[in-house]
Amino acid sequence: MSYAHWSVRVVAFLIDILACAAPNIIAGVVSPDSTGLQVGLCVLFLLLLAYDRWYLAGRTGQSWGKRLMDLRLLRLEGTGPVGVPRALLRDLAHLLDSIPCFLGWFWPLWDRRRQTFADKLAATAVLGGEE
Repeated sequence: MSYAHWSVRVVAFLIDILACAAPNIIAGVVSPDSTGLQVGLCVLFLLLLAYDRWYLAGRTGQSWGKRLMDLRLLRLEGTGPVGVPRALLRDLAHLLDSIPCFLGWFWPLWDRRRQTFADKLAATAVLGGEE
């Protein structure tokens, strides 16, 4: 397996976000003015995000998007999944990717391991995709 291409990683990320936000999008169309529903759906979004991006990706190396795009999130120092705490740290570290004009999100375009700043901080890499 090789380091995943940036475009494939972007598609996997969008799949994750859209899958978690789907109930919110549907409810916004059906009932846009229900405040209680909106609060509940925000909680549901966070729960789905935690399950998908932190629990699944941490334990198996694949979120829903990564599974569909045949990608794996792995530790650099080994071949196993990163674990839930590191997956959470990595997602929180994506805030750093956004600070310098979103430069960290584009860093995989020229990095030899195709890592974002968050990947470097969490010592992770995304493998898979077409070469």
